[in-house]
Amino acid sequence: MTATFPKRPTDELGDPPDTKPRTDFAADLSASLTVFLIALPLSLGIALATGAPLQAGLVAAAAGGIVAGRLGGAPLQVSGPAAGLTVVTAELIQRYGWRTTCAITVLAGCCQLALAALRTARSALMVSPAIVHGMLAGIGVTIALAQLHIVLGGTPQSSPVANVAGLPGQLADIHPTALGVSVLTLVVLLGWPRLPGRVGRGLRKVPAALAAVGTATACAALAGLSLPRVDLPSWSSHALPELPEGPVLGLVAAVLTITLVGSVESLLSAVATDKLIASERRAADRPPRAHLDRELRGQGAANIVSGACGGLPITGVAVRSVANVKSGATSRKSAMLHGLWVVLAAALLVPVLDLIPLAALAALVMAVGVQMVNITHMRNVTRHREFLVYAATVVAVVLGGVLEGVAIGIAVAVALALHRLTRTRITVEELDGEHRVWVRGQLTFLAVPRLSRTLNQIPHRGHVVIELDGSFMDHAAYETLQDWQDSHLAHGGSLEVTGRPTEEAHGAAALGADGQDGGDPGAEGKDPGRQDPDGPDAVAPRTRRELGTQRDGHHCCRPWTPWKNHCDHRTPAPRTRGANRLASGITAFQRDTAPHVRDELARLAREGQRPSQLFLTCADSRLVTSMITASGPGDLFTVRNVGNLVPLPGAETSDDSVAAAIEYAVDVLRVDSITVCGHSGCGAMQALLASDPGDPVTPLGRWLRHGLPSLRRMHSPHHAWARISGRLPADAVEQLCLTNVVQQLEHLRAHESVARRLAEGTLELHGMYFHVGEAQAYLLSEGEDFFDCRVFDTVGQHA
Repeated sequence: MTATFPKRPTDELGDPPDTKPRTDFAADLSASLTVFLIALPLSLGIALATGAPLQAGLVAAAAGGIVAGRLGGAPLQVSGPAAGLTVVTAELIQRYGWRTTCAITVLAGCCQLALAALRTARSALMVSPAIVHGMLAGIGVTIALAQLHIVLGGTPQSSPVANVAGLPGQLADIHPTALGVSVLTLVVLLGWPRLPGRVGRGLRKVPAALAAVGTATACAALAGLSLPRVDLPSWSSHALPELPEGPVLGLVAAVLTITLVGSVESLLSAVATDKLIASERRAADRPPRAHLDRELRGQGAANIVSGACGGLPITGVAVRSVANVKSGATSRKSAMLHGLWVVLAAALLVPVLDLIPLAALAALVMAVGVQMVNITHMRNVTRHREFLVYAATVVAVVLGGVLEGVAIGIAVAVALALHRLTRTRITVEELDGEHRVWVRGQLTFLAVPRLSRTLNQIPHRGHVVIELDGSFMDHAAYETLQDWQDSHLAHGGSLEVTGRPTEEAHGAAALGADGQDGGDPGAEGKDPGRQDPDGPDAVAPRTRRELGTQRDGHHCCRPWTPWKNHCDHRTPAPRTRGANRLASGITAFQRDTAPHVRDELARLAREGQRPSQLFLTCADSRLVTSMITASGPGDLFTVRNVGNLVPLPGAETSDDSVAAAIEYAVDVLRVDSITVCGHSGCGAMQALLASDPGDPVTPLGRWLRHGLPSLRRMHSPHHAWARISGRLPADAVEQLCLTNVVQQLEHLRAHESVARRLAEGTLELHGMYFHVGEAQAYLLSEGEDFFDCRVFDTVGQHA
């Protein structure tokens, strides 16, 4: 049994290749047709909304599909004209004209190529989600207000404010024909996904956007309605770019705006597409993950081609990408084929496209604009206390424009971050003669007066617990705490400091605040009867040096320090504190961790679990599976028992709970692999070695009978002793721990579901050994007559 972790090959550009285990051209062909049917009406609608020639939308869709599809780094992302750039493009056309806007698009593409060459793609993801969602929502509001005038039969004004001001007059002069076509389009668009029954399931295979526009067009043509329609002029008169004319600073700002908005939207769409693929498909059916710098190169090249050919600016489009993934696309061929279909439609279907009423396209684009104001996004930013940033960005984009809105959003986000940095809550409570001080938030010099005032109100000679709940402490705050601590201890008091370590505390305490060595950390008045209630971070320092060294010593394992109370060598506290520790841990989880994992857990709750691995290990408290495997929610289906034992099927004392878990993981969850993980110093193996046939039968003894085959294997002359990283086991216990992993893998093969999947080649078995004292994981690899444990590289061969 050998487990290897090959590196992904790269092409000559240093990027992941475009190949995957299996590509299905038929699936790509089907998906490309679906995406084409969505892209065609939307591309025309977006061109209409910007005021550009309608052919420009088709040019952009073709360039996005073919060029970005071939050169981009996200295989299943579909690019083309997007609503996110509609407002920016419309402003540029009004200010500079269409041909200059095409030249600006070319220059923006060149900027994207430069950014990709500098490998700055991931920097675009630094923008706060509240700003990005606010920008898109502001663009959506602007689009909806403008298209509402066309829906009512009028003409949109030059700005959102003017559109709002002109709305009463437009409502007084409604054109019933245009309104009726628009309402029909919206009804079909919203009702199409909800068609019931078997017939409805068949009809829903046609995209809702195409069905809505097609229905409105057919009704208008059959009824002989007189209203403005699509008018595609001859391609021979299609406008191409010209040299930019206008103020240099204005042109530079325009190029940067197209670059910024297009790049951020494309990269966020690529990341979202990756997440969708991961949630929809098993690992073997997924294309390579998005290479963001390559994706930025593809977007830049596509914008150059689109602008040079007289097309709209291009970006990754989330709606089309989602449709591409859900339609079963397997490679970038689907995006490229969709671009080819757009070219053919632009050449052959002009008479059909000229029948589409402009009111139908306006209704379609208005619905897209309304959907950009996403309620889920609003809930998320509210949950993370960033609604002010979101709202400020929306209002600024609507009133001032995209670039101004993003700038104001960033300014508000920075101001909010500074406000939170200076907002510190300090409370004190007395309970049974013990004073407990809570410090919530970042502890900076701005909070020093309140901290000093609170600490000086606490009487000497008592016991004080100070809980620091923040990720930063500056030097001034550290000095204040240290000076008060020295004074309190000198007057006979006792002290515990709990909470997370801080970077400043590490640096400030290295030699003590006065620059001296600080003395022996254990020299002054240790109190052996005082225990750290929350692990190694909860030190009871006696000198400046002691606070620094103890905190720094555990900084590297900060996520696990609240549970590592076995490191405290002082006398244990009374057991009555266990409930308090549990409650404190739950509170800390709800406060610190839950906000970060809530969205992922909500997704898992909706979609169900899809773990890739069954992880069977010991119930020993020292084994934290998520820590040693760097896994998170939904990754591992874990089974724990005493001794990581797998009872043989049909054994006299068989335990169906383990067999049921194996069957469920293999047949229902369809895991890709099973890992049996043993560990050093296993108490079950020690008990097995010390067992005697005459011992009284207990539940533990009955359970450990499943480990007797491991004991017999270890004593058998037909099996060589396992070696761990080139050495023999340290003692018989370690040898049995290793042998037990091997034997339990043999027991796994005896289970019918496992044997069947192994025969199919769809399941792998792995053995693993974790040395607790070394904090080192070993992967068992099979040789001819022995097992050699290959140590994991600490850099990441397990990536």
